[in-house]
Amino acid sequence: MEIKDKSLEELKELSCEIRERIIDVVSRKGGHFSSTLGAVELTLGMHYVFDAYSDPFIFDVSHQCYPHKLLTGRWEEFETIRQFGGLSGFTKPNESVADYFVAGHSSTSISLAVGAAKSIKLKNENRIPVVMIGDGSMTAGMVYEALNELGDLKLPVVIILNDNEMSIAKPIGAISKYLSKILAGKYYQGFKTKVDKFIRNNMPEGTTYIAKRMEEAMKLITPGILFEEMGLDYIGPIDGHDIEEIIETLQIAKAMQKPVIVHAHTIKGKGYKIAEGQHEEWHGVGPFNIEDGEFVKKIAPKSATAVFADALVKLATKYENVVGVTAAMPSGTGINKLMDKFPERFWDVAIAEQHAITSMAAMAKEGFKPYITIYSTFLQRGFDQIIHDVCLMNLPVVFAMDRAGIVGNDGETHQGAFDISYLRFIPNMVLFAPRDNKTLELGLEFAYGLQSPCAIRYPRGNFKELDYLPTQFELRKAELLKEGNSNKLFIGYGAGVSRAIETEVLHEEEISILDLRFVKPIDKKCLIELSKKYDDWYVFSDSQKQGGVSSAILEVLNDEKIHNVQLTSFEYEDSFIEHGDTKQVEESLGLLPKQLISRIK
Repeated sequence: MEIKDKSLEELKELSCEIRERIIDVVSRKGGHFSSTLGAVELTLGMHYVFDAYSDPFIFDVSHQCYPHKLLTGRWEEFETIRQFGGLSGFTKPNESVADYFVAGHSSTSISLAVGAAKSIKLKNENRIPVVMIGDGSMTAGMVYEALNELGDLKLPVVIILNDNEMSIAKPIGAISKYLSKILAGKYYQGFKTKVDKFIRNNMPEGTTYIAKRMEEAMKLITPGILFEEMGLDYIGPIDGHDIEEIIETLQIAKAMQKPVIVHAHTIKGKGYKIAEGQHEEWHGVGPFNIEDGEFVKKIAPKSATAVFADALVKLATKYENVVGVTAAMPSGTGINKLMDKFPERFWDVAIAEQHAITSMAAMAKEGFKPYITIYSTFLQRGFDQIIHDVCLMNLPVVFAMDRAGIVGNDGETHQGAFDISYLRFIPNMVLFAPRDNKTLELGLEFAYGLQSPCAIRYPRGNFKELDYLPTQFELRKAELLKEGNSNKLFIGYGAGVSRAIETEVLHEEEISILDLRFVKPIDKKCLIELSKKYDDWYVFSDSQKQGGVSSAILEVLNDEKIHNVQLTSFEYEDSFIEHGDTKQVEESLGLLPKQLISRIK
């Protein structure tokens, strides 16, 4: 959509149309909501001043990219947002060349911009990377690593800080806005360069010192001193909903040809009154009624997350040394219940997975029992800390991995596919998984008694209800749930146990079912005994095949020189899994029980 020839009034009208489109579609289909509504005018300003098809537009996390999608030829297709086979809820280059990079995890944008700026300089091109980053993403250390280099290189990059919580700095009033613009404007910058050069070449050393002190005093009047000290110019704060001010400011920033922070204050949920402000439940939503904001409630069993939260509350009540942490996902992981009940023992450290893990390692050394509660996909961000700060010291830290397996509409950046593969090879790590709600509760109690690091995984949504009575976890011990009358053996791990059971029901033969329980240390003795009875083994696990559960079993068969077993894995193949309704995604992967039984037969 070409907007550069539109008047201010037309741009304001377009911003209303964009909001109406987002509210209409998301109310019916679900998706990210409050953040993307708050970024409409900033996105319009980006498209007005820069060229989305030439200048790299980099959206941090990119959950606020819906207006960008609507402005880049996807207005009608927006109806399919986050649906299977439809548009992604995040930026995705194979959808449009205007989407510079795949995103889904936070705090990567400025690093990407630095890399893009280096490339543009080497290719001698006239392009400028433009970043939109929220104040929440500014809590991660990677941002400051990138800013540190950018301030040194002085390459042209425009960073729009979308501050919808006023958590970076409070505006100091109209004079602050005015001075910030004056300090960043081309006339002041040109004058400053000339004066600096004149003083450096022609004036005594003492005069240079006095001039420098005067410049620093001017900076203190603005809230951008942090960025100025890192070598970046700062403009703001500006009104992130005033399209005229946004365009004027971005034009100044573009002309400066250096790294610039444009600090914009916005309101989450802008344009839909019920969602405006700091309402966490409006960040990502399911379908809702536009008229009253009531969510369309679906009757569903208790989620694994809720079961985990209640069980951990009981555990923390029973044992005073139980502590916990999450990284900006208190309600998503259920740890908000612990923060409310035991505020001195449970923390949200913001988007800082590495810090969360290392800080809990120290608490484990001090005699506490930390439960680190992070989505499987986000735990990847603390991989080195898991190895270096927890497992190397063999510290009894518990990693509670929510959203293990397919997560649905968030897609490939969020699928919890890899945790078994990237944790299994680490010395001292114990990996186990519950099959249902009750064994999840038992698993958390079992983890408390372990004197080594461990990781427990459980799915998004709810476990299937099973008829098998729960039994206590015993290190390394698998559990044979059912003995059949064929030479087939179904091996389930975690939520894969219920899929094995559902598949077995569809088979005309009675098939034996094993709940593996531990993938590390694995129950070698049990597997050796079962190899004497069953030749045809099938593995059911919501995880990547490479380095996953079947790999662990094959290692045992190889080490023990067992040659009669034919093993088939129903884990995920070697590809990233697309977004969409979980059942539709599983069907596309051939993982529904009716599809699996057909493959087995």
